[in-house]
Amino acid sequence: MTIWVNEQIDPSGMIHACIATCNESQAKDCHDSFQSNLTEMQKAAGWVARLRTVDSWDEVPVNSLKLN
Repeated sequence: MTIWVNEQIDPSGMIHACIATCNESQAKDCHDSFQSNLTEMQKAAGWVARLRTVDSWDEVPVNSLKLN
């Protein structure tokens, strides 16, 4: 099973927002939203929106919103 994980990460590596889903289309829409919601100041400071895949729900950060 592929699980798509969207994360908004600050310059120190702390995850501020995380949404996980098995739906690729939904994950890509969420990633686009995460990226567009970062301000230019945040981007300059090193904030990033990351989309990655994992194989198990055990690999998803515990503080994430999990969508099925």
